[in-house]
Amino acid sequence: MPYVNVRVTKTGVTAAQKAEIIKGVTDLLVRVLGKDPQSTFVVIDEVEFENWGIGGESIAARRARAK
Repeated sequence: MPYVNVRVTKTGVTAAQKAEIIKGVTDLLVRVLGKDPQSTFVVIDEVEFENWGIGGESIAARRARAK
């Protein structure tokens, strides 16, 4: 029973894109590991820019600095 957690920043990911991610990850686990798609869980978490950091600062701070 695989569980895959995909995290992305909140950047306007559409419902269609999320559906494609879920399908693609499921298909990959079926193809590579022979997993049953009916027991494969894929969860997408959308994270606010203020809660995602890289290089010691939040994405929000990096974007503000880049402007």
